[in-house]
Amino acid sequence: MALIFHVSDLHFGAEDKAALAWFAREAQAQRPDAIIVTGDLTMRARRREFRAAQDWLETLPAPLSIEVGNHDLPFFNLFARFADPYGRFERLERDIERRLDLPGLDIIPLRTTARVQWRLDWSKGHMTPARVEQAKGSLVRAHGPIRLIACHHPLIEPETRGTARTHGGREALEALALAGADGILSGHVHDPYDRTIEIEGQPVRLIGAGTLSERVRDSRPSYNAIRTEGEALAVEIRYAA
Repeated sequence: MALIFHVSDLHFGAEDKAALAWFAREAQAQRPDAIIVTGDLTMRARRREFRAAQDWLETLPAPLSIEVGNHDLPFFNLFARFADPYGRFERLERDIERRLDLPGLDIIPLRTTARVQWRLDWSKGHMTPARVEQAKGSLVRAHGPIRLIACHHPLIEPETRGTARTHGGREALEALALAGADGILSGHVHDPYDRTIEIEGQPVRLIGAGTLSERVRDSRPSYNAIRTEGEALAVEIRYAA
């Protein structure tokens, strides 16, 4: 059996300090096997925002796997965005897109951000065939009976107020489901959800985490507690008071 905490969209620079403290207390009390952060650690990818995120994440009592969000790419410095878009993660670099092999559970990273896109809104998701093939290879090599993909953007629209509009997302989801993915963990839209769809007879769970920032939409700050036992996967959305 494994317990993981799935959290997203911390947005340091517009963080909710009370929600962060609540989540940290939950983690200290329950000691999850891992904490998955599906992107947007910062608001504008400023160095001080990354340092604040790093300081807070390093207090958490579990291995981390962190996805890159669109807000984590340099916003004002276009040279840095193109030349070294992930350089400001510094101490957290070891946890970026870190694959986790837990008891009965594999967490496989999938990057959905892009430095540039052929559309005006670069905040939306973007998939490439190479990234999908890499994730499919990891699925084939996975050991656990439950295999989860972790990414920032939902691959298809989650029916929330926020949207992902991920280019190539539907095709990616179909390929990953047929390769053995049991679920997709994501963030970006700031509202949690948990639903199951079928792709060619294969069920796949779509699990979205909310936010621990002040940038709430329709829901209070929240995170997902995910438990596995054998081939069973249980998701509890936990809201801050």
